[in-house]
Amino acid sequence: MKRSGIKGIIIDTLIIFAITFVAGGVLGYVYELTKGPIETQQKHKMSAACSDVFAEIDENGELHDVTGLTFEKSTVDQAVLDNIIGTSDTKATIDEVYVAKKVGGSVYGYVISVTTKEGYGGDIHLYMGVTTDEIVKGISILEIHETPGLGMRASEVLVPQFRNVEGTEFTVTKQGAVMDSEIDAITSATITSKAVTRAVNFGLRYFEEVLKGGAAE
Repeated sequence: MKRSGIKGIIIDTLIIFAITFVAGGVLGYVYELTKGPIETQQKHKMSAACSDVFAEIDENGELHDVTGLTFEKSTVDQAVLDNIIGTSDTKATIDEVYVAKKVGGSVYGYVISVTTKEGYGGDIHLYMGVTTDEIVKGISILEIHETPGLGMRASEVLVPQFRNVEGTEFTVTKQGAVMDSEIDAITSATITSKAVTRAVNFGLRYFEEVLKGGAAE
């Protein structure tokens, strides 16, 4: 039946309010129901990504997680980070830092989350693992939007070159790497190669200024 006048407006308003109230209650219930599993899944994803950058290579060339490593989130030193950003020509930032600890609590190294804006197709987000004795154990690219068949080959071409290497600064070469500090560029994707390498260098500078010596324990 068609309603009109003030009474009709009030009734329609009450109906809309009731629908909104019920819908809000249902959404709140669903959120509370799924919040725990989502947080657990995110923690597992973070832990897996952290473990990946510290994986060891066996005699068969297979990667294996370091047994017993746990990861604790550490506070990013914003003052130092701001200074690094202000004095660096790399367009990057440090998102998160995790302390990697062995069984018993001794510090094994650090996972540094870096996002660079220098990618050809947008931001590149990566994790890098650095031990207390200043060895880059590995990197893992979590987000990338480069050209298919070119820059998107970063995980295939670049990531293996950062496995278990020592250095405080890496450079990109097109002539073939002859030193650990040199990274072979992806064919026809120099911008991506430099973006990833410069992101690692940025993370290493943060390590040198903040984490070296166990400052984040």
